[in-house]
Amino acid sequence: MAAPDYVPKPTDEIQPRVYVSPPWRPDSWMADRPSEVDGLQPTGPGLGSPGPDQGYALHLARRFEDKLVLTPGEHKDDALAGCVAIAMRRSSLFGRAPVIHDLTVALTLWGFLVEVSSEFSAARKDQFAAVASTHHYEQRQTLVDRVPEDVLRMTHGQVAEAVKADPEWVLSFSDAPAH
Repeated sequence: MAAPDYVPKPTDEIQPRVYVSPPWRPDSWMADRPSEVDGLQPTGPGLGSPGPDQGYALHLARRFEDKLVLTPGEHKDDALAGCVAIAMRRSSLFGRAPVIHDLTVALTLWGFLVEVSSEFSAARKDQFAAVASTHHYEQRQTLVDRVPEDVLRMTHGQVAEAVKADPEWVLSFSDAPAH
């Protein structure tokens, strides 16, 4: 009759545990699954910008929730979603995880930290309309792709000076070709 598991076994019946290596595989591993990326990560409009720990930008965005200057009809979630996506692209250009300056550059570029003119606000509202929704991923990526790489490589101080000189500077990017 078998004894329950909780009943101790005599020590002479217990086999000592020893290391056993995994089974030997004669062939080397190959990336042959359907979802494997063969070669480098594809790049281009609408494909995003992969980088390490990109989700940290969402954590950083919470620090700006109470600092946003929105006009009637604008939504905090849309502003942050668009600017987080821009910040993630900026951080990926430098090959690092997002930092607070990436978000500050994006928010400064689009004037979400200061009062803006009603004309600029209307244009901004159109650019950011519903980009927080997963159904509007393509619009969010279009918004991100319109910001030229050389602008994203600027420091926050350089962006702030450019925006101070021309608060609607970012609207000229809408005609720029995507990266």
